[in-house]
This record gives sequence, structure tokens and C-alpha cells, in this order.
Amino acid sequence: MNAAITSPIQVIDRMAALLDALAAEEGGTSLKVLAAETGLHPSTAFRILASLIEHEFVARDDLGQYRLGPHLLRLAAKARVGLDVRGLARPEMEALRDQVEETVNLTVRQGDEMVYVERVTPNRMMRVEQLIGSRAPLHVTAVGKLMLGEMGAAAVRDYARRTRLPAYTPNTRADLQALLEDVGICAARDYALDDEEAELGVGCIGALVRDASGTAVAGLSVSAPMERRRAEWVHLVQEAARRISARLGYAG
Repeated sequence: MNAAITSPIQVIDRMAALLDALAAEEGGTSLKVLAAETGLHPSTAFRILASLIEHEFVARDDLGQYRLGPHLLRLAAKARVGLDVRGLARPEMEALRDQVEETVNLTVRQGDEMVYVERVTPNRMMRVEQLIGSRAPLHVTAVGKLMLGEMGAAAVRDYARRTRLPAYTPNTRADLQALLEDVGICAARDYALDDEEAELGVGCIGALVRDASGTAVAGLSVSAPMERRRAEWVHLVQEAARRISARLGYAG
């Protein structure tokens, strides 16, 4: 029984040792070197590496040299962005808040939802509050519609089938064709509006934040009562999002 319990853990330990050994190498390295550095028998190291290659955690070139794979690098990039984006975005969020005197939000996509990970609020009695950690479906938020635009029409249709597009207000894009049209408009103009689609009386302006690869990793938005939202804020939101993107290495 103990062997059955410890064996999977031992495999994970060996995988971690191999990945650490690969990370220590500037370029590719051989099976012989990896086996020597980890203390594993070459046949054991080979089997584990083969599984890691299958899941793209490790790659092997034509010369038989092993290196870290694309899946692992993508995960590492996401972890870096998750650690960096809030700290890098905060000064720009505060500056934008001071310009518009309304709540500024930073959101990230998790599956079919946007999650609020940071916000700054104005010093005024009547303001829109978006709690950190709260969630909303992609199709009811300004930034979420931009994220849908990144996915393409086929993926938007899949999203609609999965979620059935619940209507939060009478203004929610709960019809697939209406959503596709709105998403297309948002993508073309590089910003999105939430016109009381998530909550009656509240409007948002959103723009995407991109990392060095150009991937949309977060969204910046201003939330305000509809009677106070101003069209001239669009440019301010876009520019703040671009500055945050530049801090993440985006040069587009």
C-alpha cells in the first residue's frame, strides 16, 4: 500500500529534478548528462522525459538534445504576468482614476469569466464598487467582449453554447447574433463599452492589456454611473492600457 501511495509522488519528484536540471542548462543537453545530474538511471530518465515531451513540458531536437518545452514556457509567462501586472498597472490605474474621478478596474480572464484582481476608487460618495475577486461572464463586461473578440467567431459560438448567454439586464447581449456583431465592433475599434449590460445604471469603458508576445493578458476599465460616463474617456483608457502593456514589454 505504501508503494502505491509513494510511487506517484516519487515520479513527481523525479520530474521536478529533470526540469530543474534542464533549467540549469543554457541550451539543450543530453540524456546522459540529465541522468548523471539527477542520479536517475538513463532508462528511467528517458521514460519520464518522453511523457514530458508528450505534454510539451520538454522538447527534444533532431540531435537528441533536451530543453524546456513550449507548454512549460507558456505557463511560466502566465505566472510572471500574474505576479507583475497588478504592480505594474497600479500607478497607471491611479493616474487614470485621478483624470476621470471614477472607479478603475483591472481584470483577468479565467475560463468563461472575467475576474477583478485590482481596483482604485475615487474619493467621492457616489461611486461604482467592483470587489476584488468578484467575477462576471465575458459577454456582460466591456473587457470580456474584447477577450471574446480575441477568440474568433467560432470560439464565440462555442462560448454561447456553453454558457447559454445569461441575461443580467435587458441590455445584455443574450442573443448570439447581437453578441457577434458587438464583439466585432469592439475588436475593430480596439475598445469596448458596457452599456448597462452587467448592471442597470452602470456603464464601463474597457481596453486590453497585452504582454510582450501580444497576448491579451488583462483588461483595464473605468466603471461609472451612466449619467457620468463620458465619451472622451475612451482615449484615456486606451492610452493607460497601452502604457501598462509597454511595461509588460509589448511594443505594438
